[in-house]
Amino acid sequence: MSDSKNGAWRQLWSTFFGKTWPMWVGGILLASLNILLFVVKSPWGGSGTYLSWGQNIYKLFGLLGLEGATPVQYHLYGLLGTMTVLGAFVGALMSREFAIRIPPLGEMVKGLVGGVLMALGCQIGKGCTIGGFLSGVPALSAGAIPLALGFALGAFLALRYLLWEMEKLPKFSMGKSVTLLAAKEKSGIWQPILGFAITMFLLIGASFFYKNNDVLTWFAIIGLILGLISQRSRFCVTRSFREPFMTGESEAPVAVMSALAVGLIGFTIIKYMGINSAYPGGVRGVALTWVMPNFWLNGLIGGTIFGMGMVIAGGCAVGTLWRMGEGQIKLWFAGLGFALMSPISAKFVAPWFTRILPEWSQKAIFLPDHLRYGGAFALIAVLIILWYVFVKWNERTGKFSAI
Repeated sequence: MSDSKNGAWRQLWSTFFGKTWPMWVGGILLASLNILLFVVKSPWGGSGTYLSWGQNIYKLFGLLGLEGATPVQYHLYGLLGTMTVLGAFVGALMSREFAIRIPPLGEMVKGLVGGVLMALGCQIGKGCTIGGFLSGVPALSAGAIPLALGFALGAFLALRYLLWEMEKLPKFSMGKSVTLLAAKEKSGIWQPILGFAITMFLLIGASFFYKNNDVLTWFAIIGLILGLISQRSRFCVTRSFREPFMTGESEAPVAVMSALAVGLIGFTIIKYMGINSAYPGGVRGVALTWVMPNFWLNGLIGGTIFGMGMVIAGGCAVGTLWRMGEGQIKLWFAGLGFALMSPISAKFVAPWFTRILPEWSQKAIFLPDHLRYGGAFALIAVLIILWYVFVKWNERTGKFSAI
């Protein structure tokens, strides 16, 4: 009986931490948590994390006049993203996948440059792959559509650059890679033990530290789970835009479509029913949540810059966070570039773009205001289906693969 019980527990552990989860499962779970975040306070966003980190770095050195920046632990998205990194760290430890992976210098440079481009793109386009896309599309924001088109265009251009680099500068990304603290077959048990201990510490610590603020408590707990799910499922929006032009595989696009479909249902219900009408602006405030002023030109331009950055860096807003958590140093450089450039982009670059672009090209458009909820829902659903048909056709024919 005891051996049977031990075998059952070992099998359960192996199901969650012995193998990678299907990416579409991760997409559905992440979208469900995003709906919960919306009910608690506000949907999932990524650029706010890097902006909060950057503001607090400059605050530490007395730069950019950011002395009044909210500390990361009290900033909704600074906290959410930090806990996402820790959740990914926990997931990597429990599956014995954590290691400090130091790539060649050229790869770290590309990580840094990619992060800078993502910071520029998300501030110009008023959104990243999480807030502007994974939350923006279900939020029925018209600006999410040109933003997504920009991601695709940027991914295409970045892949063209990487192919050029491989041909013309083959030594740029070559060199010695170093891996530290990787788990070994017999001595790696310390990783799951440490992962479990950190999980308990974070859950109990968050409950006590934020005991007078239920919203921050929930954001801390959900952030931890977001990171764990992202790491276990290898969920990454970058791949959904890159793979059709590279290998033609549809796994990542289908996973993102799953997340969008689930989010679309949940967000539409919340907005239509006016759930969480304590939101600033009441029912109308809930309806306009995550409807960004990025339709259409600034969304397209910002999305293109961001798309280039995420492919060069090797991770989008969410992909960078969970890869940081599992010890990939290239993505730490991407996160650093993203964080350091975000306050500069928000304070100087994005306002400049706002001034030079025509007002008609940067509007906040809530689709139900023009199509009613049924029409807006149907439009987004049709776009998701068309994307699915395209990636499956491309996977079969390879027409757009290996540019």
